[in-house]
Amino acid sequence: MAVSDLIAEDIEAYLHQHQHKSLLRFLTCGSVDDGKSTLIGRLLYDSKMIFEDQLAALEADSKRVGTQGGDIDFALLVDGLAAEREQGITIDVAYRFFSTDKRKFIVADTPGHEQYTRNMVTGASTADAAIILIDARKGVLTQTRRHSYLVSLLGIRHVVLAINKMDLVGWSQDVFDTIVAEYHDFAAQIGIKDFTAIPMSALKGDNITAPSEKAPWYSGPPLLRWLEDAPVEDDLQGKPFRMPVQWVNRPDLDFRGFSGLIASGVIRPGDRVKVLPSGRESTVARIVTFTGDLPQAVAGQSVTLTLADEIDVSRGDVLAVAGAPPEVADQFEATIVWFDDEPLLPGRPYLLKLGTRTVSAQVAEPKHKVNVNTLEKLAAKRLELNEIGVCNLSLAAPIAFDAYAQNKDLGGFILIDRVSNRTVGAGMLHFALRRSQNIHWQAMDISKAARSAAKGQKARVVWFTGLSGSGKSTIANLVEKRLAAEGRHTYLLDGDNVRHGLNRDLGFTDQDRVENIRRVAEVSKLMVDAGLIVLVSFISPFRAERAMARELLGEREFVEVFVDTPLAEAERRDVKGLYAKARAGELKNFTGIDSPYEAPEAPEIHIDTTAIDPEQAAEQIFAWLDGAFDPGI
Repeated sequence: MAVSDLIAEDIEAYLHQHQHKSLLRFLTCGSVDDGKSTLIGRLLYDSKMIFEDQLAALEADSKRVGTQGGDIDFALLVDGLAAEREQGITIDVAYRFFSTDKRKFIVADTPGHEQYTRNMVTGASTADAAIILIDARKGVLTQTRRHSYLVSLLGIRHVVLAINKMDLVGWSQDVFDTIVAEYHDFAAQIGIKDFTAIPMSALKGDNITAPSEKAPWYSGPPLLRWLEDAPVEDDLQGKPFRMPVQWVNRPDLDFRGFSGLIASGVIRPGDRVKVLPSGRESTVARIVTFTGDLPQAVAGQSVTLTLADEIDVSRGDVLAVAGAPPEVADQFEATIVWFDDEPLLPGRPYLLKLGTRTVSAQVAEPKHKVNVNTLEKLAAKRLELNEIGVCNLSLAAPIAFDAYAQNKDLGGFILIDRVSNRTVGAGMLHFALRRSQNIHWQAMDISKAARSAAKGQKARVVWFTGLSGSGKSTIANLVEKRLAAEGRHTYLLDGDNVRHGLNRDLGFTDQDRVENIRRVAEVSKLMVDAGLIVLVSFISPFRAERAMARELLGEREFVEVFVDTPLAEAERRDVKGLYAKARAGELKNFTGIDSPYEAPEAPEIHIDTTAIDPEQAAEQIFAWLDGAFDPGI
């Protein structure tokens, strides 16, 4: 029975049939002007998914800003941004829904320009299949290779090689075969074991919804038939149960449940589950939903689970089947795709978000980056915009995970800049590093509190930051003398002095500056554990590293002192002659000249050196420290 007849005769049967159609998520990708948006527009048009008012608007827009000489420009159905229409390119990821008698579809139209590779990764992250478009006139291009590599990297195994604009090469079978052969060689190297090549003209509609008579030498399916028949990855239910906890549901004193989206597997009341990373176990008591309790829940469902035992479960934890739990670790090897204009700086603290868990993370220097054209592994000190590299990660706390190849939800992550909150990268976990499992904290009988009490003081870090020549070291030295006079146990870490020993191997690039502060922050933490008051005098130009140092310590153990001196005044003093060298080009990456200084936004103590002298500043800091905490300093 045709769909239209079913709608007319039995609307409930139609709705039931529509509800139970399978859903295929796919993306279109490729180089600029390969016809991705036009292809999606044609699919929407031919599947009758355009309303009359939309069609009227499309016809009007095609005459006004279209690229087809007044004929319908199908790309305008998808290119919704004004900049996209003006330039005739795709910038953002556009998602569109359409449906046929057999299946429902969500398609992501992803950008072709290299600078928007990050948007392409976003579109690919949830896709089951990929359509990689190639302009028949141009063949396999750099972006074709880049996007194909990302498709393989993100685990998409169903691929169509859509060789578009065949009408512009006279439907030449030789052109088609040459492109397919070239792509086949590249695909084999990146792990795309199988793909379907289809010659087409998205603009004219050839081989889109029906076979084209213009390519009698092609015997394969048209694109829409391939999409309807492509297998949907539906094996998540067959994998071990995993549910990242998104919310602890506590509406009243008598109910405590744990809500989340089931990432994989099946769960039933009575099943034994383990809470990770803590490792505690319990039994599922109920599966609660808005419409009532369920006898079981499967991957893709959002539910609330209650447990038989009162155990600690928080947002970010993972509930897993007790017999086959995921691993728990805090150090990994991963592949990272870098999204940001600012490069990845090894050692800089970023936020890593995996599932519902967010933790602080540091990325080590890349093991290598990948040239997507040659697949060559290249040495790299950092990753620039759109580069792909393999790196080690160290997290501030252990997390539950599966390798990305086994479970995308528990193996895929994003990196977030701590200061701007921008998403700066995405990655895929490969495996936990062996040292993550073999290195454990050794319990100590003498605690930090005991060491501080023995010295009669509260241990803390007083962190002086400011431009070179601002007077940080002078003021810090005066503060230490004042503390020593009061019988306090102190140590002063000065930037120049530390570079003679601990950090003598570091230069002044942004990467080296990050590592410089990371080491000093770790040493400061050890000294605080020893019960000392530690004064740290470093330019420390970046907020992210100062925030990292603060987070290493306990509550109220970090005191930031901003020694605020205008650049002109610091340069006028120029006690060490460094500004003169920097202005002459003899000293590269000098803070304030050709390297930025990010002033503190909310320091505990703000010293204006244009208003008070060093002695007054030292007394002001001492008075603040003396009165801020109990007992004493």
